[in-house]
Amino acid sequence: RRELRPFGVHVAIVEPGYFRTGMTDIARNLEALERTWERAPAGVRESYGQRYFESVRRLFEESLRTRCNTDLSLVTGCMEHALTAVHPRTRYAAGWDARLHYIPLSYLPTALADQL
Repeated sequence: RRELRPFGVHVAIVEPGYFRTGMTDIARNLEALERTWERAPAGVRESYGQRYFESVRRLFEESLRTRCNTDLSLVTGCMEHALTAVHPRTRYAAGWDARLHYIPLSYLPTALADQL
């Protein structure tokens, strides 16, 4: 962003929260989780146990099912504003989860944000 300023290029960052896209496809994500579990060393699977994995799987599925916003216009609206505004913002947050969690987190020092 800063490197392009001398050339008159304004860079806007669009930070979306959770949205229903191919990236948050429930079946695809659950399959990837299952593959990761199956590839884990036997000792790791034994340490955590099948019950733990099943609880994580249920929590993950419920989170994808309930937290993902279906209104992608919140993201495209930010993009449109960044491209067409006379004075575009530097940073856009699309969705309430991005505004309440990810944006404040981005202002913290990296070492602290990594711990949260």
